[in-house]
Amino acid sequence: MTTFARALTRCEYIYSDLCCVATCCESKQEVVVSGARHKANDNPAKTGFKMRAIALVTLLFLAYGLVTPFYLQPWSKITLTLHWPQTFCETAHCKQHFKYWTLHGLWPNTGMNCNNTWKFNMSEIQDLKPDMDKYWPNLLHPTSVQFWSYEWHKHGTCATSVESLNSQHKYFSKALELYKQFDLTNTLKNAGIEPSEQNYQFDDIERCIWQHFGAQPKIQCVASTKGEHVQVLGQVEICLNRDFMPIACEKSKEDLWSRVNDVLLNRFSAPSPFHVCDFGTPVHYPVVTENKTRH
Repeated sequence: MTTFARALTRCEYIYSDLCCVATCCESKQEVVVSGARHKANDNPAKTGFKMRAIALVTLLFLAYGLVTPFYLQPWSKITLTLHWPQTFCETAHCKQHFKYWTLHGLWPNTGMNCNNTWKFNMSEIQDLKPDMDKYWPNLLHPTSVQFWSYEWHKHGTCATSVESLNSQHKYFSKALELYKQFDLTNTLKNAGIEPSEQNYQFDDIERCIWQHFGAQPKIQCVASTKGEHVQVLGQVEICLNRDFMPIACEKSKEDLWSRVNDVLLNRFSAPSPFHVCDFGTPVHYPVVTENKTRH
């Protein structure tokens, strides 16, 4: 059952319960409103109509609650997302290649596109551009400004509920700071996990990241294009609390309602090729193509 279908089912259950309350009140000839008990109208049909009207209005308020953006409340988790360029470029026509993990984004768990009036302004982060070009590139285009603008509008505007991220400069500089702090390229390399024609066990990769950063990451793979019984390492998510300390990347109530909101508001994006890696399937960490490689 899809998230949207589950949300509709939830509404149906609520409406059914409300109607049951209405029927019960009809039989007792009583109506309970705002905690006060009032004697019902002597006409049962009229009373039933009123109670069902109350049930419907209540349902509409509950439905509004389902679609009210959760990002109106402060986020409780933010995800530093890094991807391995070679894996991404095997499914797309990249304009440049890198021999290190690059930034995909910094994503709070409270929705997307939170403030469409807060436009991206490159001049505010001009001093960050050298590091942005190096660590947060658009793999599909020679210039990355459009990609940064997309990330700001989709995720950055939702992160501004905390003072440390309440401007474009703070948001992008914090992402770069976290990228350097959680140096995934060298973390894996120092554990003997490097791009290779040989495959790795998923447990070895997860244990390396988990032990080094102190919390369970979310590791994502893509299916092998060669038809082998192997998955290809593609993306790693490092989850952080409001103090930017690592926490386990587990689903929470906030994440669930954020996704329900996105579905009900038709905030769909293109399907991602990434999926959570299978624990028992070997992992391929592909060697970077040397053509047009950035070091």
